[in-house]
Amino acid sequence: MTSATFDFSPLLPAGLPTPAARWTGLAKYSFVGGNNDPEQVPVAGLIDAATAVLRREGKTLATYGLAHGPQGYRPLREFLTAKLKRDAGIDCVADDVLIVSGSLQALDLVNATLLARGDTVIVEQDTYQGSLNRLSRLGVNTVGVPLDGDGMRIDALASALADLKRRGVTPKYIYTIPTVQNPTGTIMPEARRAELLKLSKSYGVPVFEDDCYSDLIWDGKRPPAIYTMSKNGGVIHIGSFSKSIAPALRVGFIVAPWEMLSRMLALKTDAGSGALEQMVLAEYCAPHFTTHVPKLTRGLRAKLDTLMEALNAQFGTSAEFEAPAGGIYLWVKLPDNVDTLKLYQAALAAGVAINPGPEWSTDKARAGCRLRLCFASPSHEQIREGIAVLAEICRREFGVPARSANVEKRARTSI
Repeated sequence: MTSATFDFSPLLPAGLPTPAARWTGLAKYSFVGGNNDPEQVPVAGLIDAATAVLRREGKTLATYGLAHGPQGYRPLREFLTAKLKRDAGIDCVADDVLIVSGSLQALDLVNATLLARGDTVIVEQDTYQGSLNRLSRLGVNTVGVPLDGDGMRIDALASALADLKRRGVTPKYIYTIPTVQNPTGTIMPEARRAELLKLSKSYGVPVFEDDCYSDLIWDGKRPPAIYTMSKNGGVIHIGSFSKSIAPALRVGFIVAPWEMLSRMLALKTDAGSGALEQMVLAEYCAPHFTTHVPKLTRGLRAKLDTLMEALNAQFGTSAEFEAPAGGIYLWVKLPDNVDTLKLYQAALAAGVAINPGPEWSTDKARAGCRLRLCFASPSHEQIREGIAVLAEICRREFGVPARSANVEKRARTSI
């Protein structure tokens, strides 16, 4: 005897995302996601920190972490104020910081506070897929501004703002990843940041600064955050521990004027981000962060070198790229006849996971032959083997690279 399965479909509201696929595990050669190097997660230090902080403050877990208020564990916020002052020039206090469940929750809170269906925002032409997907689901119009080797082009931004003003449209914000841009890896110089702020003030449009990759710069030197350069408070700044410590901890933060932070705090309906993660991070980071990150970036830079060498060996001049100034991604252009959405499917069937360029761009056609490769998670051997498999698939499916091209080598310079 069997019973009919209840049909939920008539009850589902319109506008839901496409159903999620069942998890089938990571690809053998995974160049996707914001994953970091598993060998660089400071496991021993986190174990020691967890033991120490649980013995000292474990009983506070009984109250949703509210002993330190809804903005998050105060020692972590105090660590962040010192770190942001030292690294980014941001002069803030603990009450200017809201701890959130990763930068994705930060995106959601900023969007929920500022956006309504039909609004317009300005973004970089090539940018974070998670941001583009959220804006699309909210029914928000995105205007993409081209980038060059120094990040978002200010002349193009000025043109976009002027065009929108002529049409009677005031964007809700200018979203930028100025420090190790995702996916291009560029760093916006201080002078260009100042020009961006002038336009922001002139048109009355705030800046939404996503700084999640700023710890991972090869030489450890970065321009001041746009937030600290602003004189009128028209900047919202977000960051994360996902790239510097471990993505699975899901701990990010927002720095903003209280006028905005209080609105976002009212929308944060999860009863607080995980308190244990915050406690462990504060305990670990205070003594170890400044020594851990340089070691992490050295390892990442070595993996980037391996990836670029593998691309040169397997693709020759068929793969175009510039060495990023930091981070965990390489933005690669293949010949125009390569459709990376189709390449993604064929590669995945062969055990190689890549991010096709159209998913990371407002200009889908232009990005059709581009792909993003995350080099942090796979080992050096997996990088070499995976790129060899990818090249063979490109030869089979698109006729590139030609076999004569795979012996060509090219020098790469950092931007």
